[in-house]
Amino acid sequence: MFRSLTLRLAALSALWVALGLVVAGWLILGIASDQVLRGFDARVLGLLDRVAGAAARGPDGRPRLERPVSDPDLEQPFAGAYWQIATPGGGRAASRSLWDAHLPEFEAAAEAGPRLRDVTGPRGEPLRLAERAVVTPDGGPPLLVQAAMARGRVDGEVRRLRWLIGLGFGLLGLGLVAGTVLQVVLGLRPLRQARQAVAELRAGEREDLAALAAPSEIAPLLEEIDALLRQNRATVERARAHLGNLAHALKTPLAVQRAALDAAPPDLAVLRGEALAMERLVQHHLRRARAAALSGAHGPGALPLAIGEDIARALRRLPGNEGLAIEAGGDARARVGVDPQDLAEMLGNLMENACQWARRAVALHVAREGGSVAVAVEDDGPGLPEDERERVLARGVRLDEAAPGSGLGLAIVRDLVELHGGGLALEAAPSGGLRARLTLPAR
Repeated sequence: MFRSLTLRLAALSALWVALGLVVAGWLILGIASDQVLRGFDARVLGLLDRVAGAAARGPDGRPRLERPVSDPDLEQPFAGAYWQIATPGGGRAASRSLWDAHLPEFEAAAEAGPRLRDVTGPRGEPLRLAERAVVTPDGGPPLLVQAAMARGRVDGEVRRLRWLIGLGFGLLGLGLVAGTVLQVVLGLRPLRQARQAVAELRAGEREDLAALAAPSEIAPLLEEIDALLRQNRATVERARAHLGNLAHALKTPLAVQRAALDAAPPDLAVLRGEALAMERLVQHHLRRARAAALSGAHGPGALPLAIGEDIARALRRLPGNEGLAIEAGGDARARVGVDPQDLAEMLGNLMENACQWARRAVALHVAREGGSVAVAVEDDGPGLPEDERERVLARGVRLDEAAPGSGLGLAIVRDLVELHGGGLALEAAPSGGLRARLTLPAR
């Protein structure tokens, strides 16, 4: 609804404050009104008790008061306070304030205690009526005693109380909402400052966000943005470096090609060989540039065993591998923080090399080692002397020139694994062949 975070927080805070104040005001008003009405009922019952205490039956059997009940409102006609004593036989005595009117018929049971109810007075005004039956010592029928007071004053007090409470809570609500909005605006000010700083960063007016004083809730976000910028800059620098390396590496083949073209007749064999060499160089540097660009970005990772099984199935179908047992096993849930395509290229190169030299079997095994995952590819071929293992990892080095290949496979694997923060080692396999051991960071 609101795209502005400030408006959203302010609206939610105002709604919550308003709801809380309405509930609190309703409760307080209910309690206060109840107390006022209880006090008024106590006054009416007090008047009833005084009248009942003075009520008696005269010698003629008519009701009367043995002593006067003092209250100025009882002496003035229709002043708002009334009492009345009646007998079942129809006798009646009343205060001067009733004048020639009378209170409503008695409704309380003879044995019941005081009863309160709302009635209409002699002049149509609302009254609070209390009544009870009083048994006299002469053993006659009980006297029906009633006392009433006008509700006008107390109702006015309740209305005034409601107005004051409503006004007070309204002003309090406005103050709280204004304070909340101010708090939200000031609290989100660092976000606006961060946005301005990012805009300056994009415009080239600042190098990073480290100098921006930000609260602890925003500082990690700014640190992550700075880290992302550093990563992007490093990626660009690596790409530039790879382009420079590629340009430098192509100088020699191009010079050789120019010399072969200047020969009479042109040396086509040399031209063809240098063209293949240039193609291998371009592919190699493109792979390195791609791996360098992806090395800082952590995706969901890859499952080495699943990729190894796919490669094993593909290798089994290749001509020349019919007699080889190509197997993959180990921890199926181990995951590495490497792009799946890069991992497939690494494992594919290692398993292809193993198939090239194996006699009967090639095996891939995956295992977890602390925070890393070890992937071992071994064969049962002739193996490799220890002094040759480091040299064979160099770009373009081939120990057997008769075998097909460019000599870039192991170099590409080494470059990829180093870019992803891992390691590659060549070891002697228990079967006598060679074991290539990849160590990659676990995801």
